[in-house]
Amino acid sequence: MTTVQIYEIQEAGEAREMARLGVNTVGSVLTSRENWKQDSLTEAMAAAREEGLVTSLIPLFSEPELVLEVLDFYQPDLAHFCDTLTDSQGVPLDLAPMIDLQKKVRSAFSNIKIMRSIPIARPGRGHVVPTLELARELEPLSDVFLTDTWLGDGQDNDPTDPVQGYIGITGLICDWDIAAELVKQSGVPVILAGGISPKNAYEGVLRVRPAGVDSCTRTNAVDENGAPIRFKKDPAKVKMLVEETARADRKITG
Repeated sequence: MTTVQIYEIQEAGEAREMARLGVNTVGSVLTSRENWKQDSLTEAMAAAREEGLVTSLIPLFSEPELVLEVLDFYQPDLAHFCDTLTDSQGVPLDLAPMIDLQKKVRSAFSNIKIMRSIPIARPGRGHVVPTLELARELEPLSDVFLTDTWLGDGQDNDPTDPVQGYIGITGLICDWDIAAELVKQSGVPVILAGGISPKNAYEGVLRVRPAGVDSCTRTNAVDENGAPIRFKKDPAKVKMLVEETARADRKITG
């Protein structure tokens, strides 16, 4: 069964609603290193656990001592790291600090698995980023990979990465051919993310054959101008995403 993971769930009510809609994993994000203790997030993760959901947490900071303190406080099932791993031209950064952090997390928390976002460029530009090579280096200390769309300095009228130093929340799909290669190569489960929506989840699952799909931007509610509203989900979109993922599973299994 292809699992469904939904970001960004920051409130208990939304966590419970995701469970009712058939979601398997809910992800939350900490955007501030100064104000990382949040009652609403504690309540959201507690509600998710009560509903039998897997919990994932992204810290948008990387200081090892602080990350360890955050993980000890929230105790998520998954610690999700989404550093960009390359510069704006797709040239790999020094992975030693990321690898060292994952070593520290694995040593400190035997009960917390590590999910690592792997950057993949936009369709037709997959060659720009050495996705498969990066994954090989990070796999020994990762329990799950999540594909996500790398924009770098922007090409073909694409925007640049929304959060400097990190990948994600672009609302744009990545090169699924590269994602499928990553699935075949990897010894850990691969979650397909990057612009996943109710409209493309079926095709994405059939083409990539991931262990799961992840959606953030394309299952958000929208404002009067049609722009996604961060941290607010559209239940109808989530429900359809779950249904389309299940439909793809039925197609695969016959």
